Amino acid sequence: MTEQSNIFMKDLASLKIIMRGAGDLATGVALRLYRSGFRRLLLLETEHPLAVRRLVSFSEAITIGKVSIEGVTARRIDDAEMPGQWTPDTTISIMVDPVGESIKKLRPDIVIDAIIAKRNLGTMIDDAELVIGLGPGFTAGRDVNCVIETQRGHHLGRVIRDGGAAPDTGIPGNIGGYNNERLLRAPNAGMFTTDCNIGDTVEKGQCVARVDSSPVRANISGVIRGLLRSATPVDRGTKLGDIDPRAEVVFCTTASDKAMAVGGGVLEAILHNFNHL
Repeated sequence: MTEQSNIFMKDLASLKIIMRGAGDLATGVALRLYRSGFRRLLLLETEHPLAVRRLVSFSEAITIGKVSIEGVTARRIDDAEMPGQWTPDTTISIMVDPVGESIKKLRPDIVIDAIIAKRNLGTMIDDAELVIGLGPGFTAGRDVNCVIETQRGHHLGRVIRDGGAAPDTGIPGNIGGYNNERLLRAPNAGMFTTDCNIGDTVEKGQCVARVDSSPVRANISGVIRGLLRSATPVDRGTKLGDIDPRAEVVFCTTASDKAMAVGGGVLEAILHNFNHL
């Protein structure tokens, strides 16, 4: 490695990055960045995350304090620890800050909106030198600098610098020939409870959970790839879980192809913006 490239990598390593959201797509992005040498990473989440793919979501650290995914660890911090999180560490920091108040306090170089709300929940183009939005709900050049396509297909992971991502179709991506059938959704508002675990094999028609007294049944046979924590309050229509018809248990504990592709797009956007060589 030349002296010039050494300087370039040191400059990149000093960049401060805040990511809004820590679900499975955000986690794929964080893994890509961490493995590429970015260490000043802070993820922001809600007090009660609703990521169903919990075994591959750093948001789990909000509940249990610390979680490791594919050999990379995220640790929950509190407000008092915020200044210290900018020190390069062997862990990714995550804290409760659903509205992004710490963005103004910490003045990061990069802000990534990975909430995947299909709409902008307050991210602004002047939040940092580089602001990236994942998926629909953002317009490059107006509220973010660039957008990363999150819809499965030919354009997945591409960096969009003019306009926005493909509109939300409301139809989950096709896996093993199934889309809507894969998902478990709340039939009504209430308390979600289950005796099942991620990685369990279920059969079509099997009752895998309840919302209050209402049963939630599997629409297809396969492996439970994602599932909310039991005793989580939910609204009608809330995504409760995800059944993978491919029945590969290893897919439950590794970031998806989609998450890694989106992470690659974010990495490209950062290098494009900060590579001044």
